[in-house]
Amino acid sequence: MEDLIAWLKREGGLRIIEEPLDVELEIPHIAYLEVKKPDSRPLLFTRPVWRAEGIEYTMPVLMNLYANRDLTQKILGKAPDEVAEGIEELMKLKPPKTFREKLGMLPKLFSLKNVFPKRLKFRGECQEIVIPKEEVDLDQLPILKTWPEDGGRFITMGHVYTRSLDGTMQNLGMYRLQQYDKKRLGMHWQIHKDASHFFDQYRDAGEKMPVTVCLGGDPLYIWCGQAPMPHGMFELLLYGFIRGQNAQLVRSLSNDIYIPRDVDIVIEGFVDPEAMEIEGPFGDHTGYYTLPEPFPVLEVETITMKKDPIFPATVVGKPPLEDKYMGWATERIFLPLLKPMAPELLDYKMPENGVFHNLIIAKMQVRYKGHAQQFMHAFWGVGQMSFVKHAIFVDESAPDLEEYEALSRHILQRLDSSKILITEGIVDQLDHASPETLVGGKLGIDATGPVVSDRIEERLGDRVFLEKMRSLAPEVLALRQYFTDTPNPIAVVAVEKKRSAKETIDALMPLSRYIAILIVVDAANNDLENPYMLLWRVVNNIDARRDILLDPFIAVDGTNKNALDGYSRQWPGDTHCDAVTLERLAEKGLVELDSEWIVRWGLLPFRKERTDESDT
Repeated sequence: MEDLIAWLKREGGLRIIEEPLDVELEIPHIAYLEVKKPDSRPLLFTRPVWRAEGIEYTMPVLMNLYANRDLTQKILGKAPDEVAEGIEELMKLKPPKTFREKLGMLPKLFSLKNVFPKRLKFRGECQEIVIPKEEVDLDQLPILKTWPEDGGRFITMGHVYTRSLDGTMQNLGMYRLQQYDKKRLGMHWQIHKDASHFFDQYRDAGEKMPVTVCLGGDPLYIWCGQAPMPHGMFELLLYGFIRGQNAQLVRSLSNDIYIPRDVDIVIEGFVDPEAMEIEGPFGDHTGYYTLPEPFPVLEVETITMKKDPIFPATVVGKPPLEDKYMGWATERIFLPLLKPMAPELLDYKMPENGVFHNLIIAKMQVRYKGHAQQFMHAFWGVGQMSFVKHAIFVDESAPDLEEYEALSRHILQRLDSSKILITEGIVDQLDHASPETLVGGKLGIDATGPVVSDRIEERLGDRVFLEKMRSLAPEVLALRQYFTDTPNPIAVVAVEKKRSAKETIDALMPLSRYIAILIVVDAANNDLENPYMLLWRVVNNIDARRDILLDPFIAVDGTNKNALDGYSRQWPGDTHCDAVTLERLAEKGLVELDSEWIVRWGLLPFRKERTDESDT
């Protein structure tokens, strides 16, 4: 990591902060604001402290490693599309028929020897310092508490190494790890992850499960840990493929897990399948808190580390954050792996404000009627794509998938409620909108057809439209229309929710001649002038089977759900910064704040109503 720091100074514009700052809220809040900047940089905090416990750390904290696209590409060592081309070429390899073809294939086959991790028989740099079980004290690591309502301190950038009971499969994953005390960590591996499948094997066999958590080392380990590899494939194969050299592994000291030799910190131990403990709440990448749930517990046996280690961490919450750039690399690199199950797939995008699993947009070659619907089912039936809630498909005539405004107009010009599919399936364990955990509504939109005719009879200006709505539904406080030049203009309304949004929508039915698409959100914490965050809110908050109406107009209930909606689960809160902490950091000149910035990214609770009185 010392080499990495020098590299980040040279290549990534590393910002070094020498002010003593608290691991609780202060350090994460600075990183959270930094990565939202268009020119965000990695940060090194050289003097972390834990004021509540009176601890001053000598171990620096490194954050925002994946601060932007350019730095992400430099970490990979090549363009993500170049990696994808290599994967696609490998997938198309055929047995050679002639001696000349065999000779031509030798360089490719020779290079593949570097893909497989290499197990070393000696200790690695990560084991220069050994802390035995009786001396283990997790308090001595600068573990962060990111959000005011977090259940405690969490390791957020640990790469977690596990193996199957029979030892034939090894997995690398990224899971948050809550610190319970000096010797125990909560293991938040979700039910659909390989580590959770391995855990089931150990539980059924009545054996403790070995686990090793690593921090630091080559930043590519972190990216590999979140890569959606097929079940049973060790993620460090991808590391070898991208780097062109073997990942060099050493054996953990207290279990049989092999780990990279060059990581900074290693936390080894065992999980007792019978010992579960409440983990959370935790402000997650959805921008909401994940509610407390029982998860397995890692009993730490040993901690090893390099001399002068550096502690890496990340912040998850409302977008945009580091996962925007990590996800961009993942999209590009894994495109070839999607094509075998959908050969006509040209490109796809999972926007970060759709928090990835909540929205996918795909471009395809349409060969026959119903082709897009076939794609929907294919996507929902494969690997981690099966957790995607909302899928929109366009054809070759659509703009580039990152030209969001032009793409939105293209979709609205072709949107037809008869080509919208609503079904049910598995959803991500972090999804809070579904009536029950793990199962919920799915939405598929086929926007591959021709331009449609106008869905409305008459267009109204915002002021007149709002007055008509308020005469029927006084809880409507504000209105903003988008894309009024398309056949499907969008009317977004903010409500003071005193009855279910369905009842509000029913009350507005007499205005159907003016409405093509109606989206309802809460007045609190939603800025109708900010479509980026409105999309984030709506795709988080809807269950397609409950919250979407297709006739006489398309209506979407994007409000927070409660008993008024027949919703019986606990609805989580937004991830909001701590106002006192932000003010203190601003006074020190460590962050810049203004009211527009706070509202734009939803940093603090707010309520902003539309005041424009124009009738245009």
